[in-house]
Amino acid sequence: MLARKGLLPDGFLLTRLAEDQNQPNRSRSRSQRARFITKTGSCNVAHKNIREQGRFLQDVFTTMVDLKWQHSLLIFTSAFLCSWMLFAMIWWLLAFAHGDLEPRSPSNQPAPIPCVTAIHSFTSAFLFSIEVQVTIGFGGRMVTEECPLAITVLIIQNILGLIINAVMLGCVFMKTAQANRRAETLIFSRNAVIAPRNGRPTLMFRVGDLRKSMIISATVQLQVIRRTVTAEGEVIPVCQLDIQVENPLRSNGIFLVSPLVISHTMERGSPLYELSAQSLASEDLEVIVILEGVVETTGISMQARTSYTPEEILWGRRFVSIISEEDGRYCVDYSKFGNTVPVRMSSLSAKELDQTRGVQGGGSDTHLQGWGLVRAGRGGFRRGGRTCDTAASQPWYTQSDEPEREVEQRGQKKTVQLEVMGRQVDEDRLGHLSD
Repeated sequence: MLARKGLLPDGFLLTRLAEDQNQPNRSRSRSQRARFITKTGSCNVAHKNIREQGRFLQDVFTTMVDLKWQHSLLIFTSAFLCSWMLFAMIWWLLAFAHGDLEPRSPSNQPAPIPCVTAIHSFTSAFLFSIEVQVTIGFGGRMVTEECPLAITVLIIQNILGLIINAVMLGCVFMKTAQANRRAETLIFSRNAVIAPRNGRPTLMFRVGDLRKSMIISATVQLQVIRRTVTAEGEVIPVCQLDIQVENPLRSNGIFLVSPLVISHTMERGSPLYELSAQSLASEDLEVIVILEGVVETTGISMQARTSYTPEEILWGRRFVSIISEEDGRYCVDYSKFGNTVPVRMSSLSAKELDQTRGVQGGGSDTHLQGWGLVRAGRGGFRRGGRTCDTAASQPWYTQSDEPEREVEQRGQKKTVQLEVMGRQVDEDRLGHLSD
């Protein structure tokens, strides 16, 4: 559908078809598990045996917005027809009670003043009801001063007609400006991949925005849906576990100006820490992706969703680069959006790799240098960057708050704290200034 609208090139869909045909068949011995979130982002949940149906009528506006278009248009048309018929009956009864429907004998005597002129039948009363509520005003029928009750009915019908117009137009506007409409131009890669990144197994997927207007304050949230059993034997069929998105700022915010590869490091504390290539095919889990933000042009909050089942997670593959620099600006080739290439990777899980490397829980002296002061070479420090002492890295916030520096003095190594060194440098500078 996007290709027909010109939003996606034809090569993008051809690449998707070729990728699906070349993908190995990973059949499972057990029956196919139902998805919690479909690939299009809709929730695959059926609500049954709801006894308190009256709660939906307490929020009529939201209920009408949530209805399908054919049901909304049916209610829209029925509301106007019913109101026109109701007030047509009222106008006909007023004319009947006042005697305006009685035939007049031809005589020279002046006819009595009717409540509403030119009403002779129910059809004429129905036409007058439409003229009043829609304010057409053809001029053939009008209310006179003869019946104060007719003036009251005229006021009530005008107020009720304005309310119906406001509610129906509000429902139509909200249905056309719903947040999921903007999500139609947000695309996710058909498959997620697991590949080594910085020496650690990493779950990755790609997300892109086809429009030039940006998503403000975009955030990505990952969750794992799996069936778990507690220590007491309680079975939780749908257990939601959050996954930390890999980001140096330790937040889920992204700048979605071009397609991005969102990653999650499968380290200690991750729900995927024990996932291996052999256990992936038999795992009963689903990775849910939720992208939220504010539409730049309308200011309306939006949300896009998708999910990845074990069959859609490729082990030992990574995404190809689709961004290139041409004529002084960056260009994105969406025909390679979902393309992957194989990489050399162990089939062991992250936990098994840590055990192979001799990493024990909480007892490792090696740590990952953070985004503050890191070693810049022998005997020096620099600010920024990210280096790792060993292949087994840990988050930057687990390092010591008081870094130490080893300096050589008189053939012996002496450990001096950075704060002490800084204080000595300041004293030396003050001494030189005083001289």
